[in-house]
Amino acid sequence: MTDTVDSATATGSIHPPKPPVVADERTMLDAWLDLHRDILIWKCEGLSPDELVRRSAEPSSLSLIGLVRHMAEVERGWFRRVLTPEDGVETLYDYSESEDAELDNVDPARVEEDFATYRTEVEACREVAARYDLEDTGISGRGNAVSLRWIYIHMIEEYARHNGHADLLRERIDGATGDWPQ
Repeated sequence: MTDTVDSATATGSIHPPKPPVVADERTMLDAWLDLHRDILIWKCEGLSPDELVRRSAEPSSLSLIGLVRHMAEVERGWFRRVLTPEDGVETLYDYSESEDAELDNVDPARVEEDFATYRTEVEACREVAARYDLEDTGISGRGNAVSLRWIYIHMIEEYARHNGHADLLRERIDGATGDWPQ
């Protein structure tokens, strides 16, 4: 394991350009979701495993790697369990002792594994979404029909909220602030 994590290691890619300002709806939704996925990982760039698990904004128990784990679980839930209920796709983490297991049970020794899990889930979710039209629906855990369009918008909102958390966590760790590179 390396001393720090960079975005290429974490995501398997380099920083993509910002989403287009003129495009069809599906292209826009895919681009904005991918941008937010990459921003979360970018906020982890250059930090050590110990820094990634640090809960730097007490009393919150959030950590950067906890947010990565959380978003892997959220991706899996909406795309692979709601939109297309795949056989055998259970939760990623053991929630028997904590309803926030993905946030609570972080370990510097598992950081690379956590990033690998995230990459795997994002790729699987991209593949699932590509098979559906925006109007296609799945059934939420509450029994409500939700369209792929709604899932995209919800995921963008979820990432945007947690990317704000990541901004604060990162600033508390090493003072790094800033917007997505152009």
